[in-house]
Amino acid sequence: MSVTQHIVAFDLGLKRIGVAFCYQNICVPLEPILRINRHQAAQECRKVLEQKKAELLVLGISLDSSSTDENQRRCEHFVSLLKISIPVVYVDEWGSSKEVAVGFKDKRDGKLDSLAALVILERFLLNHTKI
Repeated sequence: MSVTQHIVAFDLGLKRIGVAFCYQNICVPLEPILRINRHQAAQECRKVLEQKKAELLVLGISLDSSSTDENQRRCEHFVSLLKISIPVVYVDEWGSSKEVAVGFKDKRDGKLDSLAALVILERFLLNHTKI
């Protein structure tokens, strides 16, 4: 993987979608997307991917539960709504929200979700870049 690649990560939730971006190994959380319905959310996610000229999408998926197949199906369905032609990589999101939740009083503003997306993105980079 090229370190200059534009990468966007999403932490999908039922109410909010956390968003993070990486370019030249500098990763930052972005404004979360408030989810009204799946089509509106997909449209806004697609807009982020276009604005950031994403070459890769990293998507958090929960692999720690008995509903892993259902989670995979939901994620794949959401990706199909995006109508994108870039590669998609799924990364285990287990514990990402708890990892960043320390010190957050209001968890409904979405900042926590975007920080969780940042953790997911960093996990991907740790496993896929050579130093």
